[in-house]
Amino acid sequence: MIAAGHVVDIADPADPRLDDFRDLNSVDRRPDLPSGKGLVIAEGVLVVQRMLASRFTPRALLGTERRLAELGSDLDGVSAPYYRVEADVMAEVVGFHLNRGVLASASRATELTVPRILDGLGESATVAVLEGVNDHENLGSIFRNAAGLGVDAVIFGSGCADPLYRRAVRVSMGHALLVPFARAPDWPADLNMLRDAGFRLLAMTPDPAAPCLSEAMAGLSGGRVAVLVGAEGPGLQEHTMRASDVRVRIPMARGTDSLNVATAAALAFYERDRSRRD
Repeated sequence: MIAAGHVVDIADPADPRLDDFRDLNSVDRRPDLPSGKGLVIAEGVLVVQRMLASRFTPRALLGTERRLAELGSDLDGVSAPYYRVEADVMAEVVGFHLNRGVLASASRATELTVPRILDGLGESATVAVLEGVNDHENLGSIFRNAAGLGVDAVIFGSGCADPLYRRAVRVSMGHALLVPFARAPDWPADLNMLRDAGFRLLAMTPDPAAPCLSEAMAGLSGGRVAVLVGAEGPGLQEHTMRASDVRVRIPMARGTDSLNVATAAALAFYERDRSRRD
């Protein structure tokens, strides 16, 4: 359990010690804005637990007595204070009623680089490569799918949303804090780093002329694979697809040409995971 001296009861919502959690739904004052405090906010017991297991070290926690009890031994050795409040105080601080009852804040860790991530991957690694995925819910869902389906890392190309925005972290169920990610600053030229590291680059497309995903995955079980997915609607840019090794599609029923990007990515991750298990 967190040390008793680190549990601090607060009754005044204006207390400055709670500023890490203030105005979470504000357009311009949110503490998770990179242009402001640039904090990472974990919301709910499960997401807080995953933050505690991640490289993002908590600065403070804010929550009710019930959530403190639920976290229990997860807080062993945590030096950050737990600000214990009533639910109405928490609602006034964050700007809305928070059913999950607990938050944790952390400073942003030093960003990983693509070479550093690639150096730590195994011979049959899988990475997801995203371009133009600018919706936080889709981004969070992709991280959750990646964690559940054996993807080792996520690489961001151009135009992607912030994976550490509160909504993305929440939708990912905290996996955005655990699955390694890095940004490719020279896009799409940095795809050559993946190819040089032995990755086969598979670009997702609705093009009916492209081979089926399952066919393309056949024979790749022992090698490295990068699955490239693009923005909702336009998909991958043409120059990005030209930089890939093969274009692949998910067979669709008549009258439908594509799926939500997070769903399409999940199917690709599943097919890759299945091919490694066969």
